[in-house]
Amino acid sequence: SCPSCTSARRCRRLLAEGAVGGGAEAGAAVLVPLCSVRGRPALLYTLRCSRLRGPYGGDVSFPGGKREAADGGAEGTALREAREELGLKLTGCLWSPWWVTPYAASPSPLPPMCVPPTLFLPLQVAEVFTLPLEHLLQEKNQGYTHFRTAGRYGYTLPVFLNGPHRIWGLTAIITELTLELLAPDLYCRKTHVPGRGITAPQKRA
Repeated sequence: SCPSCTSARRCRRLLAEGAVGGGAEAGAAVLVPLCSVRGRPALLYTLRCSRLRGPYGGDVSFPGGKREAADGGAEGTALREAREELGLKLTGCLWSPWWVTPYAASPSPLPPMCVPPTLFLPLQVAEVFTLPLEHLLQEKNQGYTHFRTAGRYGYTLPVFLNGPHRIWGLTAIITELTLELLAPDLYCRKTHVPGRGITAPQKRA
């Protein structure tokens, strides 16, 4: 079922607590669209066009991009990018501080036939797809990548598998943060960055 009002209030509280202390204004923002597909809560992703310049062409992402002066802040950036890329009609936003600020939002119910057809997507978006939270929370669909620095173990980042496309990098990290907020008793963090206070907990029995 879709997250309850109690869950939404808990998410808002945790995000507000994370915002304490402020920090530099984010230079970019993404929207994390939480939608209902055939009655099941899901996250909506985009696949960037492989012809895009830069290192992110062909990657899975959330709608988002760099701030513009007229946005009035990171939330405005997230809303504008989602509107430009997908035409999403939003009913709410949750704030979360980061150097790329992710916002969780609840679009109106989005059955598969309402996903924007590729023909009408902007040039930077090749495909739109959704993954149910149930899928993302199954261990068989979760992985991780160990990275080495200076010839030894450096850090670990999450990967989400067995969907239409592999989800990795910043999008996987934001997906992980979202799962920790929405289902803290069901998701076990994969991210581990020694010396940064980001440590994966022991696997639950």
